[in-house]
Amino acid sequence: MLDRSEEEVQEFVSAIVNAKKNLKYCSKCYNISDTDPCNICDNPKRDNSILCVVEDVKDVVAMERTHEFKGLYHVLHGSISPMNGVGPDDIKIKELLARLMEGEVKEIILATNPRVEGEATAMYISKLVKPLGIKATRIAHGIPVGGDLEYTDEVTLSKALEGRREL
Repeated sequence: MLDRSEEEVQEFVSAIVNAKKNLKYCSKCYNISDTDPCNICDNPKRDNSILCVVEDVKDVVAMERTHEFKGLYHVLHGSISPMNGVGPDDIKIKELLARLMEGEVKEIILATNPRVEGEATAMYISKLVKPLGIKATRIAHGIPVGGDLEYTDEVTLSKALEGRREL
């Protein structure tokens, strides 16, 4: 910033102020947007019967980059982590359940991160959803394309074996 002109610094400050003023959480999915509902929730071409549950706004961006998922999202804004004092009431699980009670969703894809907190969150949500008759699926885990087995950790290899499929 020290090497920038006064005008460039003012433009940068103005951009931050405008972002703070204009960005909000979507009232449906809790993604960040400048509109409510967001462009994804408001898109009539999206499949309302499938909901991808993610931990963070950045996860929505990652999923959208694939151009494969055509459903809607629900952003939890965290994961259950008792060690860090984060329980189910501290993330957007109640909001997810309220959304599921509306009756449009037939499947949720639990796309939480493959670590202890993400797994715990996915298990917790799947147990809540089961009595509602909504299919709960989990994203696959395993060895990345281009990865070498010798450099892959034991947990990832175990998950890859567990999730194997017939060719």
